[in-house]
Amino acid sequence: MNRTFALPPSLDEIDAIARKAIEDLPDAFRAHLNGVRLVVEDFPDEATLAGLGVDDPYDLTGIYEGVPVGEKFLAVSGVMPDRIRLFRSPILDEWIARGDETLEHLVSHVLIHEVGHHFGLSDADMHGLEESSR
Repeated sequence: MNRTFALPPSLDEIDAIARKAIEDLPDAFRAHLNGVRLVVEDFPDEATLAGLGVDDPYDLTGIYEGVPVGEKFLAVSGVMPDRIRLFRSPILDEWIARGDETLEHLVSHVLIHEVGHHFGLSDADMHGLEESSR
């Protein structure tokens, strides 16, 4: 679906695109996302940026916060539920800068990257998978 937007897409519109991307995942992956909260915010907060050593808030389009599936047995009680946070303004900025893909494709890419972290994949693993699928 390639939509045209008269105004910059809202938080709710980005959320709807991300939820559709989750629906499009294979059942085997979706089954392990029960309980993972999806949150769309305009920008990452200062604590998140500082914790990751990121200076420019436009450099962070999303983050997975939680315990990867393969490490759940190590989790201690009292931890916050897993969540995936997507950041609207950095996503829109990247979308405009790229200019060659749909917003749906970019949101799906960011979401799948964060889902990969939920499954314990490293950035290098995900980049390798992306390269091998081209």
